[in-house]
Amino acid sequence: MNIPELKIGDLIAKVPIVQGGMGVGISLSRLAAAVANCGAIGVISGVEPGFNLENYCKDKFQANMDGLAYHIQKAKELAPNGIIGVNIMTALTNFEDMVKVAVKEKVDIIFAGAGMPMKLPSLVKDSFTKIAPIVSSGKVAKLICKQWDRKHDYLPDAIVVEGPEAGGHLGFSIEQLTDTENFSLANIVKEVLEAIKPFEEKYNRKIPIIAGGGLYDGKDIGEILSAGASGVQMATRFVATHECDASDAFKQTYIDAQEEDIMIIKSPVGMPGRAIRNAFVERVYKYGKPKGIKCVNCLKPCNPKETLYCIADALIQAQRGNLEKGFAFAGSKVHKIHEIKSVKEVITELIDGLKKY
Repeated sequence: MNIPELKIGDLIAKVPIVQGGMGVGISLSRLAAAVANCGAIGVISGVEPGFNLENYCKDKFQANMDGLAYHIQKAKELAPNGIIGVNIMTALTNFEDMVKVAVKEKVDIIFAGAGMPMKLPSLVKDSFTKIAPIVSSGKVAKLICKQWDRKHDYLPDAIVVEGPEAGGHLGFSIEQLTDTENFSLANIVKEVLEAIKPFEEKYNRKIPIIAGGGLYDGKDIGEILSAGASGVQMATRFVATHECDASDAFKQTYIDAQEEDIMIIKSPVGMPGRAIRNAFVERVYKYGKPKGIKCVNCLKPCNPKETLYCIADALIQAQRGNLEKGFAFAGSKVHKIHEIKSVKEVITELIDGLKKY
């Protein structure tokens, strides 16, 4: 297969890969810049990006805005000719403020999932920042397009379709996660393409679809592009890289993971999530809430009184390598990763595989 460019408005990625945003602190400026320098789209996670700043515990909202601004600036400095995006969850309590920071810093594109970002077009008005909602069905894609069309006279610059094999929080029920035939990524891509067709015709403009979730190699990429996607989103493959912003201990959990270690957990935010089984996860779900953990109030759906643990705290601990106090999210194919490589090596391997597809 010839390698297609991924075009999102006037943004042109020579490599049709978007590196998925991974929080907390797994994909920050170093990883995003490395990916962007290889011709793909590098993405900074907007989930608690200020967790390492001194004022985080005193004023986490300001720290996160400062952290996001810093990492966008740093990524642009490290990859001056690359495309840099941010992933900002709609469910964040400070979603709108974080979007405004990203726009002010002139980030190239904002990816927004974990809810329907109905106000997003108004937040990027008169800027050159592109916006791409993340969906898990044609129904949601249609709802967003309909609302953006009616209220903002705006269509998504791209749409990310996340399938049930992705890592982290998933927009599916437990039953849907086991129905691999009806909820395969290729089927969802086709469903979304059909749902957005009327809006593309109205605006006489193609909305590129970027699909991800459980993609591991060039063959996987080829199959999804053949299903109608314009590009792919990959996250798990970029964790076991030298440039990933996570600790070495976090990366080692990916290398050590066996297929039977991958599990679906019920996250404190009320969504299922795919994670790597470890002692922390087993202890929490068996014995209940650990002592000494305080909620940092990062997500709207989270009720501190009812949650088994603070998801942000657990992910921050894991990012730092304290796996006894946290855990790692990962995609379904994490068990196929056996060594740490450079971002360039990973992308070269993916492109070589795609060429052979």
